[in-house]
Amino acid sequence: MGYIELPGSGESVSRTRPPFRSYFYFGIILGILVYGASFLLITIQDFQLNVSILQTDKPSHYASPSRRSVTGKKIPFSNEIYNSRVLAPKYTSIQWIREPGSIYNDKGAYVIKQEKDDGFEIVVKSMDDEKYSYILIDKSTFKHNHMEYDIADYVASPDLKKVVLKTNVTGSFRHSSFALYWILDVDSKRIRPVYNENDLISTVSWSPDSTNIAFIYNNNIYLKNIESDSLKQVTTDGSVQLFNGKPDWVYEEEVFGRDIVLWWSPKGDKFTFLRSNNTAVPEFTIPYYTHDKFEDYPEISKIKYPKAGYPNPIVDLLTYDLAGDKLAQHELKSHTIKPKERLITEVVWIGESILVKTTNRASNKQEIYLVDGDNVDLIRKSNAKNSWFEITSNTIYVPKNKTLGRKYDGYIDTVTEGGYNHLAYFSPPENPKGQLLTKGNWEVVNGVEAYDYTNNQVYFTSTKKSSIERHVHSVNLLDRTNDGLPYIKDITTKEGWYDVSFSAGARFLYLSDRGPGVPTQRINDLRMNKHVQTIEDNSELVKKLAKYDIPKVKYETVELTDESGETFLVNAMETLPLKFDPKKKYPVLFFIYGGPGSQQVSKRYSLSFSSVVAAELDAIVVSVDGRGTGYNNLNFKLGSDFKFIVRDQLGTYESKDMISAARLWSTRSYVDPERIAIWGWSYGGYLTLKTLESDIEDPVFSYGVAIAPVTDWKLYDTIYTERYMDTPENNHNGYITSSIHNYTNFAHVKKFFIGHGSGDDNVHLQHSLKLIDEFNLHDVENFEFMIFPDSNHSINYHNGNRIVYDRILEFFRKAFDWKFI
Repeated sequence: MGYIELPGSGESVSRTRPPFRSYFYFGIILGILVYGASFLLITIQDFQLNVSILQTDKPSHYASPSRRSVTGKKIPFSNEIYNSRVLAPKYTSIQWIREPGSIYNDKGAYVIKQEKDDGFEIVVKSMDDEKYSYILIDKSTFKHNHMEYDIADYVASPDLKKVVLKTNVTGSFRHSSFALYWILDVDSKRIRPVYNENDLISTVSWSPDSTNIAFIYNNNIYLKNIESDSLKQVTTDGSVQLFNGKPDWVYEEEVFGRDIVLWWSPKGDKFTFLRSNNTAVPEFTIPYYTHDKFEDYPEISKIKYPKAGYPNPIVDLLTYDLAGDKLAQHELKSHTIKPKERLITEVVWIGESILVKTTNRASNKQEIYLVDGDNVDLIRKSNAKNSWFEITSNTIYVPKNKTLGRKYDGYIDTVTEGGYNHLAYFSPPENPKGQLLTKGNWEVVNGVEAYDYTNNQVYFTSTKKSSIERHVHSVNLLDRTNDGLPYIKDITTKEGWYDVSFSAGARFLYLSDRGPGVPTQRINDLRMNKHVQTIEDNSELVKKLAKYDIPKVKYETVELTDESGETFLVNAMETLPLKFDPKKKYPVLFFIYGGPGSQQVSKRYSLSFSSVVAAELDAIVVSVDGRGTGYNNLNFKLGSDFKFIVRDQLGTYESKDMISAARLWSTRSYVDPERIAIWGWSYGGYLTLKTLESDIEDPVFSYGVAIAPVTDWKLYDTIYTERYMDTPENNHNGYITSSIHNYTNFAHVKKFFIGHGSGDDNVHLQHSLKLIDEFNLHDVENFEFMIFPDSNHSINYHNGNRIVYDRILEFFRKAFDWKFI
């Protein structure tokens, strides 16, 4: 639950868990930035809304929510224009190639997909030779045994001699799927199946030396040698209860955010993996009513889903030695965390050793182990008081090199310093005390982005300049100033939100400028300190935007008051109607998320559902990042307590801040205080209901919409919930107050709407049905409810995505036009 991109909306919310770094991954999709997972991480779906035009006879100083005719040469932005995607920016993904030795001899080789009339081609290019271009795949389909297959994804081997192709994809959980996988020989163009050509497998992973592929079939690990074509089944105990190298539901959703938990050693002679035993985890049953092969009886799906307080999967760490054909299990001994209570949250090779991060269920105790063959040592141990340990996944191995000043092997890790995420260097690896590389009332966002092994430069992104921007910086690993810290060099200085990926040796930076202006993507040579290639400039979009009248976004810092009367600062943004007139009175819609460590207010390019609401309904859309959210560096007195204050009491401070912010907006001269509404999805749906429940003294919110909301934290999964709430056994009262429980408090709301997908495997329909049952028992009738058959958390099955946004838009159109009075 922590990283959400609303399906079909263009809205996005940042999460605290960074994207997972892997040497081998399938086509990074650089689409509009998305959390979660995890409430959700979902690609944008197109949708069309057919909206009726409502006429009103309200006084002229009120802004009508009806669609308006705007005079002038520019075309007014509308839902129709938004859905046409004509103003959507283009993003291009590249896969940096990590050839053996490339960390010291970085030629900047990368693979890129280039569109053409009859599909696409996959091309290798090199920054070392701008003229170099080699076609790996010349078309988007291929034939095998008289059958034609469409290529859905691909990953090149590190030596670029082979490419794994992915076809016939069938969805599994949020980040996983089943598919047919094929090996393409680049020179001969021969194609052969990785396994049997009719058997769907879960995922594949290249060895660093390009000689082997590990893959998962029926929850067992197999090893295929590329040259001999021999096949080795590494594990045999895989089943519906036991997962090898593949995460179960809760680990995929809440810890790793990907479909594989297998890591190759740097030399490719070993790999380590997780084995997850789900025997004790209760099953949750989801009926599907309208799937393709519709029968008179629903199709039943059973998922091992641990709810708060229930048993977690038991996860073990194992290593396979290819040369010795030896499989070994590593015992992580602890005096404070029992095996059944332990979470394994990160695994990374440190030379020939393995670094393993673990926490307890409540995520307030962390233990870090170093595994070296049969030896397992506990090297770091720490506690988080009134807070929690975030899940991180960007620890980087730094090999020893005496010539370059690195006497021992080591690693750079994300550590908590003063409540904020910062970087520290640990060398040798067993050293429990790291040297801080960064420090201050700001956050390093994604851990280490890259390391230049030749020049000892450490690259990272942070909120140092602004909490609503993301900038790239570097420090020298061996540099120390008078305060004992390295000098921080700014790589980006222009206002914006930057995403990055680096070549193997960190010589080249693929820099994506995501806003607030039109996005661009370019490659910079960091050693030469110059821009060397533009991948995407979106020049056509710049021309198109000049023809349209677009809702403007205004950023501001507002002052709220806490329970003791003390003030604190929060980030906020307004999306303003077309032809905004401060002399008019506008309705206001608060679009919220508010999950722990998340961020909604950001300087990213955005033409979103909020823009549609502003343009279509002539309303102001406001987003506020209140207490509990992440990256706020505006309050030196509160510090990290701004985020951690919600520990053990989700919903309490977040809802107070939404109400406080709404009261502030209600006093503004251009706001109609009788038409203030709120809506959200996932955690935002929960916070919408919690805010309406709490807004009882001189209520400020009149309307609300909650999509796929959590209503009772005892019904949500263990790893996410207990990180912030501990277990129900240890925090009984907290679970009661954090749930939606004061049902009669909703009587003051003029009207609210709840929507939920019946096939939601993340936030189960049970949440909404349990709440509605209580509404029935307490005579609460001022709401609408809609079930979306068989839709998951994204509500995109059988046209559900178009319908849900249609319902939201129409609901607020009627609300702002006084139709619910």
